[in-house]
Amino acid sequence: MTVYFIGAGPGDPELITVKGQRLIRSCPVILYAGSLVPEAVLDGHQASLVVNTSELHLDEIITLLRAAHERGEDVARVHSGDPSLYGAIGEQIRHLRALGIPFQIIPGVTATAACAALLESELTLPDVSQTVILTRYASKSPMPAGEQLADLARHRATMAIHLGVQHLAKIVAELLPHYGASCPIAVVHRASWPDQDWVLGTLADIEAKVSARAFKRTALILVGQVLGAEDFADSALYREGHRHLFRAGAADDTGCR
Repeated sequence: MTVYFIGAGPGDPELITVKGQRLIRSCPVILYAGSLVPEAVLDGHQASLVVNTSELHLDEIITLLRAAHERGEDVARVHSGDPSLYGAIGEQIRHLRALGIPFQIIPGVTATAACAALLESELTLPDVSQTVILTRYASKSPMPAGEQLADLARHRATMAIHLGVQHLAKIVAELLPHYGASCPIAVVHRASWPDQDWVLGTLADIEAKVSARAFKRTALILVGQVLGAEDFADSALYREGHRHLFRAGAADDTGCR
């Protein structure tokens, strides 16, 4: 018996991995986060027990997992996006380890990746940004020391900010000294869902644009020069004359031809 923490992806039912889909269709028990995972992700399942955990607290979820373990039934524990990012699986894993219940994590497509695809952007461009910072805005619970938004903004890297659209004015104020008013920023609402929507602007005008759309939750903020960059170097990977192991006539990694 195994509990599989499965990343369902950002919303589009087709953005789940083949492995994740196979496990959902084969596990006799499914526990899914119904507030963020569309039921279409479960299409084709043959489970005898399907539970939407959006209204359950941690102890109730662990009770269901333990009961499945005692029956010897595999569990598809389905989370949105990638379960290792803001998936709240850490506390579940801690309980499973204490109970001796086996588990595996099945990665999923992140909201950040879905937003980049929607914006037709590469988040790491030569000479512009080679770093992506995934973070959230500290509101109800504090951030660890050194991880406040202003600390991260000093790097001027591409940044994806979760759970922050309701605090956009404060976020803009913290980003401005480091990125500048002309820096591109996008706010994407429910990326890959049928009702997806987004706005692209600058730190100077993004608040007005988001206010006009009335985004309140389930939105991701992307900020960085990559969103508007046109003047950047080609990557070395496809550059003519660049030698690497897999290109005909190139040197191998020992330096020998």
